[in-house]
Amino acid sequence: MINLPNLLTLCRILVIPVLIACLAGGGLWADLAFLLYVGACVTDYLDGALARRQGLTSDLGRMMDPIADKLLVGGLLLALAGMGGLRFCSLYAAILIMLREIMISGLREYMASRNEMIPSTRLAKWKTGVQMVAIGFLILGQGDSSSFHDVTWCFGVIGAALLWLSVIPTLLTGTEYLRATVAQIRR
Repeated sequence: MINLPNLLTLCRILVIPVLIACLAGGGLWADLAFLLYVGACVTDYLDGALARRQGLTSDLGRMMDPIADKLLVGGLLLALAGMGGLRFCSLYAAILIMLREIMISGLREYMASRNEMIPSTRLAKWKTGVQMVAIGFLILGQGDSSSFHDVTWCFGVIGAALLWLSVIPTLLTGTEYLRATVAQIRR
């Protein structure tokens, strides 16, 4: 149960409050938040890659990884919303993303109570990737403008556009998971 991939996932969860505190500090602290965020995203890739390569996949890891992703994305979207960092109506994109994530968590919990599971799809992994890149740009948009020669507003625009782009696979995968769950229930 305790192996390197699971420890990386746990570290990703534990860094979230620190990351949000740094982001809330603004300026250079937000720049530090970006570096912590990149580290968290790297662990998201590494934990799965190491688990598969070293044969260390586990039920705990399969459960913790999507939870860590949802906590990271959800926590940062809430923090950015609270700080006014979701520009160009991207608050609505964040709401759609959060609604989907809560729905999927409920579906997975229900299916687990029936000793069944909803496997993750490749499109869902791409969805998470686009969301994570979008949030990275949104975090950069909160940073100290002197760090990036007064172009932080560009990062915010790119982040908002990518967040809206991520809504497409978010809704598609949410619909597909709902369909799959209903089909399994009918059987």
